[in-house]
Amino acid sequence: MSRKKVGVLISGRGSNMSALIEATKAPDYPAEIVGVLSNRAAAPGLLTARENGIATASLAQSKFPSREMFEDTMTQILESWEVDYVCLAGFMRILGEDFVLRWQGRMVNIHPSLLPLYKGLDTHARVLAAGDAEHGCTVHFVTPGLDEGPAILQARVPVLPGDTPETLTARVLVEEHKIYPQALAMLARGEVSL
Repeated sequence: MSRKKVGVLISGRGSNMSALIEATKAPDYPAEIVGVLSNRAAAPGLLTARENGIATASLAQSKFPSREMFEDTMTQILESWEVDYVCLAGFMRILGEDFVLRWQGRMVNIHPSLLPLYKGLDTHARVLAAGDAEHGCTVHFVTPGLDEGPAILQARVPVLPGDTPETLTARVLVEEHKIYPQALAMLARGEVSL
């Protein structure tokens, strides 16, 4: 079985990246993570990747004269790793249209809401403020519109009495760590496409 090569983009600890790394350790998993790229040199997830023998790179957007040059350099790094797919795992930058279109159909993201509800940030607090009965997460294809790409998988969790953004975050994260590896496997096996 030839495994698909995956590059992961992170900005922080990369807990979803860690879940993907763990999944790829199974001999029958159809993908392998060949590189992790961060826009923050201090991202703890880079150390996790290195400890797992995965190539890493960090690029600070502030060091580039334009977002286009920053994203062109990201593409060069991903291409040097010969990646088939790109997974966003807490990458806290809005990606430009050229970059998104370059990887469209081959780039996925995990978002902490039941899209199309609650695009963007602070989803857990917004769910609580709205009084919703359930919350969850979505793995979706990345398209030029923010959090607008078609969903691949979703997981739901009930909103419980007394929930805070922190308790809800923790429960949703458990589900994120389950469905992201499932969605990547579906993509790598050709079971879903944009």
